[in-house]
Amino acid sequence: MNPLNRAITILMVDDDPDDYYLVKDALAENGMIHDFRLVSDGVELMDYLFHRGKYTDSESFPFPWLILLDLNMPRKSGREALREIKTYSALRHIPIVVFTTSREAEDIAACYQMGASSFITKPNTYDSFVQTMKTLGKYWLNVAVLPTQTPSDQ
Repeated sequence: MNPLNRAITILMVDDDPDDYYLVKDALAENGMIHDFRLVSDGVELMDYLFHRGKYTDSESFPFPWLILLDLNMPRKSGREALREIKTYSALRHIPIVVFTTSREAEDIAACYQMGASSFITKPNTYDSFVQTMKTLGKYWLNVAVLPTQTPSDQ
């Protein structure tokens, strides 16, 4: 739940901008208009979270409420980024939904073992995308109660 009734930043980590636009459109179609951002790999994700490089302005790049994380990306994969995020106490509380094309039991088990909050296989059709985002949005944005702590609170 968003107890502060503030703008919610959702950060998608995916090297395919088409998936970003599909998810963004699906969220909008479900009336879930939020601050929805994209970074293209795990290196950019870590820079964003720690306000490094082009992400140094924390007001322009607000801390994410939720991360949608693809697994297969260049430079630093989603697996590597998930593992790294969960080593930092200041980041550990961020819900990370693995959102990938994989259906492999090994990937699912490994992601949960590393601390993923959820694992969703990307839908094959736009209608399925819309339904998936509706369900995801209702749960993570309206039902789940999340801490408001950010790294600057440490």
